[in-house]
Amino acid sequence: MSTLGGIILLIGRIFFVALFLSAARGHIKNHPRYVEGSGKKLPFPILAGWPAGVFLLIAALSIVAGIWADIGSLMIAAFLIPAAVLFHPFWSQTDPAARRTHEASFYRDVSLLGAALALFALFAATGHVPFAVTGPAFNLR
Repeated sequence: MSTLGGIILLIGRIFFVALFLSAARGHIKNHPRYVEGSGKKLPFPILAGWPAGVFLLIAALSIVAGIWADIGSLMIAAFLIPAAVLFHPFWSQTDPAARRTHEASFYRDVSLLGAALALFALFAATGHVPFAVTGPAFNLR
C-alpha cells in the first residue's frame, strides 16, 4: 500500500472509531442507566455499563493505534450483533415513531458491522496495517 493509501486508511480508522469512543464514554459514565435499560434484554445486565464501555474503548484504541487492529475490528463486530438484535428490534415495535427510530438504529448497527468486518478482512488478508504498532494477529492470506 502506498503512503497516501496508508494515510487515508489511518484517517478512516480514526473516523470509524469516533462513534465507539463516544459510546464507550457513555457506557462508563452512565453505568446505572445502561444496566437498568438492559435488565430484560441481557442475562447479566451489569455488562451493559462500564464493562461494555471498557470493551469498546479497548477495541477502538486497538484499531486507531494499530495494536492487533484486526482483533479490535472483531471486537466491534461482536458488540454490534447483540446491540442490533437485542436493543433495536424494530420488528416488534407497534408505535410507528418508535419503529422508525429502532429501524434506523438497527440498520446503522448492521452497516457498522459490515464496516468492521471489512476492516478485519483488509487487515488480516494484507498482513499489514499501515501506521500501526503491530501487524494483524490473523492471517487470511
